[in-house]
Amino acid sequence: MAVDYTVIVVYLAGMLAVGWWGMRRARSKSEFLVAGRRLGPAMYSGTMAAIVLGGASTIGGVGLGYQYGLSGAWMVFTIGLGLLALSVFFSARIARLKVYTVSEMLDLRYGGRAGVISGVVMWAYTLMLAVTSTIAYATIFDVLFDMNRTVAIVLGGSIVVAYSTLGGMWSITLTDMVQFVVKTVGVLLLLLPIAVVRAGGFSEMRAKLPTEYFDPLGIGGETIFTYVLIYTFGMLIGQDIWQRVFTARGDRTAKWGGTVAGTYCLVYALAGAVIGTAAKVLYPKLTSPDDAFATIVKDELPVGVRGLVLAAALAAVMSTSSGALIACATVANNDIWSRLRGAVRPAAVPAEDARDEVRDNRVFILVMGLAVIGTAIALNNVVEALTVAYNLLVGGLLVPILGGLLWRRGTVQGALAAVTVGGLAVIGLMAGYGILANEPVYYGLLSSLAAYVVVSLATRPTDAAVLAAWRERLAGRTPERVSEPVPASQ
Repeated sequence: MAVDYTVIVVYLAGMLAVGWWGMRRARSKSEFLVAGRRLGPAMYSGTMAAIVLGGASTIGGVGLGYQYGLSGAWMVFTIGLGLLALSVFFSARIARLKVYTVSEMLDLRYGGRAGVISGVVMWAYTLMLAVTSTIAYATIFDVLFDMNRTVAIVLGGSIVVAYSTLGGMWSITLTDMVQFVVKTVGVLLLLLPIAVVRAGGFSEMRAKLPTEYFDPLGIGGETIFTYVLIYTFGMLIGQDIWQRVFTARGDRTAKWGGTVAGTYCLVYALAGAVIGTAAKVLYPKLTSPDDAFATIVKDELPVGVRGLVLAAALAAVMSTSSGALIACATVANNDIWSRLRGAVRPAAVPAEDARDEVRDNRVFILVMGLAVIGTAIALNNVVEALTVAYNLLVGGLLVPILGGLLWRRGTVQGALAAVTVGGLAVIGLMAGYGILANEPVYYGLLSSLAAYVVVSLATRPTDAAVLAAWRERLAGRTPERVSEPVPASQ
């Protein structure tokens, strides 16, 4: 395993080196949080694909393939569909807003007062998303070094926190590009063909497995529908995804770069399902489907290649973890802390204040990173944590965000009602039906929609001046503002 260890250690050291280099680029808030809003198509596509395809998509996607066959691709497939929908229909408008968070968009659209409560919901989502990715380090480092779970989480989490804190979005962008290349080579170009060959090819796989393993809908219509609600719609509104849209150099980059990334996700989804199906042929009696990825890598790949593929798994986990971490810290600082302390920055920020903003955001990434590592050590179930995150996101924020983009009559009172009613409904229903049940997101989303429509129609329309300013921002005719929170009196 010495060669494999060397590959992994070099990879991890490279991530830290990139973080140190990114620190020299991040001299302003815009550079630190959204990479100066100047990523071109190639880098934008690679980093967007890297953040949405995390440990759940790689390890979990292979596990679903092991359990259900080719239809196990649906979870990652719906992520790709969501990214395609976001890129084609919404990304250009989102990029033109020149904001830093989803809550800032809600304030612009509704005229203030929606920021703190939506920020709390988004913060909970991004925190749990970062936690699930951090938990996944334990699985990978256990295969690599037979390492204690807590030590594995601390080691992997510390590396991500270090390079994210140092260089912010520039470090994360550069490391994500490396991770995108490593994932592509390790999973698509190496593990996929080797797994199929070791399983005897597709003809042998068909001969040894039940026919439902090759049924595109074998996982079940209700499960596919739930994946669409949670993951496709979740891609449309997540702070971690929007923050990457904000890094695009322009409308066309956001639209076409995101379309390329979404298409890549569809290919990655099918690859994971095929690898899992091959693992079912090779190891028909694994204790847990999620062990399929680690088992096939450990037992079937040659020395050196095995290290690269495990580095690819680490890359998948790290890209999602770092993206969720900076999103969590951005929301905590910009949408919660700065609003609670009543800070509205002046239009012109001196250079020393700009440096202070970078310092403040670094502190928040460090604090949130420590919170993520601590929470990951305390929790065990990745699927439950991820389900809680997406249920809160979709049930609480989908309606007011898409409503704000698509329905002129929506009001701030309707948005607040939708966030509150939908969020509380999801929490109550998860307590009643169970965290993994489908009902919480179904009924939570419906209750949020009903509250939004009824309350919006029962209250005064949004002020014409607010809507006019909103349309100007959507058209890209208003320069980026430095002051984020919109005063409640406006």
